Amino acid sequence: MHFSEELLVKAQQLNKTIVLPETDDDRTLQAADRLTRDRICRVVLTGSRDQVLADARKAGADVSRCTILSPADESEAAPLAQKLHELRKEKGLTLDAARELIRDNLYFATMLLKVGRVHGYVAGATHTTADNLRPALQIIKATPGLRTVSSFFLMVFPEAKWGHNGVLLYSDCGMVEQPTAEQLADIAVASARTFRQLVGSEPRVAMLSYSTKGSANSPDTQKVIKAVELARKMAPEIVLDGEMQADAALIPSIGERKCKGSPVAGRANCMIFPDLDAGNIAYKITERLGGAQALGPLVQGMAKPAHDLSRGCSADDIVKVAAIAAIMAT
Repeated sequence: MHFSEELLVKAQQLNKTIVLPETDDDRTLQAADRLTRDRICRVVLTGSRDQVLADARKAGADVSRCTILSPADESEAAPLAQKLHELRKEKGLTLDAARELIRDNLYFATMLLKVGRVHGYVAGATHTTADNLRPALQIIKATPGLRTVSSFFLMVFPEAKWGHNGVLLYSDCGMVEQPTAEQLADIAVASARTFRQLVGSEPRVAMLSYSTKGSANSPDTQKVIKAVELARKMAPEIVLDGEMQADAALIPSIGERKCKGSPVAGRANCMIFPDLDAGNIAYKITERLGGAQALGPLVQGMAKPAHDLSRGCSADDIVKVAAIAAIMAT
């Protein structure tokens, strides 16, 4: 079974509820149809019921198994607006402004996640990353114990030699441009937890650099060395090592030569990049030249799963991300 199919099967066993707020988009409605038809998860759609049903018919999607909640319904919106006001009043949000915000499908859906009406949130097919994630960053915020929300890719290879049965996690490749040592430590800990959740195997985290164990000395390498120390203090149970070059992380013979005795070198399955340039370039090269499937970018480090889609996504992509959100809600 392909790894993507394994994710769908895992999600089916959990019976979680995912909110899809972009109901003016055919892909969202088609994904909702499949998610509920295949019992991958339960689905909440947001918007006017009549409009959602009319748009679904045009899209050839059956959303009869979905729950449809409207931000125009005062019985639904009023308590969420009140809660939003309580959460954000110290930031200057008035009750009237909260009532206005809650009419926005993204804020309405995010508040459904905040209060526990749903287990995960997936959007971004028709919104920019900034617009899509702003409500979650304001309302859901980072996981307790972490200060950094980051992104990751699952890189799925056609052969099983890399990572765990051909699956590697890359982070951060899409959000934190120039992470500090403290942010890198957060990213490493979040990535390890993500890998364990989604792949079901113990993470082995490599903190990457152009240097291996002091082969070079600069502010950049010292940042990674400090991040290793901080991550070990935060989560001593995680198998983590660095600083190390990518070949030392992945190739057993090179790892043994450069990092003798390392529990990670040559066997890494989580690759933590020192900055966004390195991470983004690496995932694209891995995808295009290495033939790996890139699942992502996905969001981690959030207190509850809130994911951002590419605006070029397909309905099938939305299905996969919803399944991942369901698994990450456990």
